[in-house]
Amino acid sequence: MNSDFPAVLPELGPLVVGVDGSPQAHTATLWAADEAARRGHALRLVHAADTDRKALFAPAETIEATRQAGRDLLAETATAVRDRFAGLTVTEELSSLQPMAALRAAAGTRGTIVVGSRGLGGFSALLLGSVGLGVVARSEVPVIVVRGETDRPETGTVTAAVRSAADLKWLFVAAAEAEARKASLRLLGVWNVLRYAGSVVTMLDDLDEIAHARVREVKELGDAVRNAYPGLTVSHGVDTATSVPGALVEASAHTDLLVLGSHRRPLHLGSHLGRIPHAALHHAHCPVEVVPPGFDAGAPGG
Repeated sequence: MNSDFPAVLPELGPLVVGVDGSPQAHTATLWAADEAARRGHALRLVHAADTDRKALFAPAETIEATRQAGRDLLAETATAVRDRFAGLTVTEELSSLQPMAALRAAAGTRGTIVVGSRGLGGFSALLLGSVGLGVVARSEVPVIVVRGETDRPETGTVTAAVRSAADLKWLFVAAAEAEARKASLRLLGVWNVLRYAGSVVTMLDDLDEIAHARVREVKELGDAVRNAYPGLTVSHGVDTATSVPGALVEASAHTDLLVLGSHRRPLHLGSHLGRIPHAALHHAHCPVEVVPPGFDAGAPGG
């Protein structure tokens, strides 16, 4: 597994957050500001005015009013952030694009997109339908959806939901998140025994061996992360459950950030992420970070 180490350990990128005037977006913005401060990066506030499309049917006066409202919202939000996070560099971007395109363009190849779990205005569909899910499903950079009670006491733990050795690359992003937070990292595998029942004639000894193999695989992932981050406290475990999504939602109640790797199928079209990420994004008790496949966490620049 050591051969899969990135040439350079992850350097968490700048934060880009969608601003639309909703309470959820405001909460997400303050969470993103705190995250930006931990990372030592600036925070970029983005409001998607969608004026390129609206200009096709709306009068010029309406377009200008939309832009001015966006500028006012960005200025008001930036002031609220600076009042709470003195010293944090905050930039504002009024985009003429639609929400998904605006966030992806602002994030570039190294940023992290942060959104609230609900929205108004330009982000009204975010995580409620195909547009919002598309931000997560089609993004080439990590996306964090701010959920749950953000004012609850911190647990000092980041949880990474792992499935196989293929998770190692994005797992270093979760490790970097834990390190930035001065938190511990918990690797959690969930083994659903019902997956193996009924499809084949399976002996109890076979199930026991499958379970032990799962534990070994998660342990090897933990060992790889410990080798790369010797100062980081890393724990690992495999839970048995009849519902993987349910187990992850339950685990999210006891962690500060739940990190998942998205596993998109080759040539898969649309914004469907599968039931496990979908359930986490809609029901988790804490913010959820989804790291896309192929994201080069060790690449410089951006």
